[in-house]
Order: sequence, then C-alpha cells, then structure tokens
Amino acid sequence: MTSTTDGGRARGRRAENTDFVCGHCATLVPANTDGHYRNHCPWCLWSLHVDELPGDRASECRALMEPIGLVEKSGKGWQVVHRCTQCGHRQPNRLVRDGAAPDDLDLVLELPWL
Repeated sequence: MTSTTDGGRARGRRAENTDFVCGHCATLVPANTDGHYRNHCPWCLWSLHVDELPGDRASECRALMEPIGLVEKSGKGWQVVHRCTQCGHRQPNRLVRDGAAPDDLDLVLELPWL
C-alpha cells in the first residue's frame, strides 16, 4: 500500500515514520514506536504544515505550526491543535503517549481547551 506521491515517486507509509529535526527547537525527534506517525516535537509540541488532510502530505506551505490548544475527539483521545504561523491552517494531532519519546505532558497540560 502506498500513500501520496512526492515528486512523482510513491512513498509507503512506513517511509513517513522517520526521525526528524524539529524546526522550532532544533532537537532530533525519533520516529514513533507506538504504531502511529509522529508529526510534532515531543519537547516543544511544534509541528510543520505538511498536511491539508491528516496524513496526505499535500500541503505546499511547509511553515511551522504552533501548538495552540487541546481538543478531545471520540476514539482518538486528546489531540494538540496546531495553527500554521504562515497561513493560519488549523490541524488537530494525536498525542504520543508511549514509545521512545512521549509528548511532554507538562507542556500539553499548559495548553488551553478549545
């Protein structure tokens, strides 16, 4: 099974779950190990605007996304809401609670409920 294409090349979902350097705090973020894909830094909670719809990697914006609040979604639990610093797009993202680098719960709990 493949996901969207990047420059004409199909990418498997596994290729998207890789280490990355956070664009906000410059910390190396390890790939998630709990079966989900990490899309934000566990230490500062910032993200990049890479999706228009969750997982599609279709955004051309690529600006930093600030964590602005929390929501709770049925079946998905708590999610951090990110807002793009360039275009204002908002996207909820599932918290990472297990694995090598779970999200900093102190930072999560400082976010307001939306």
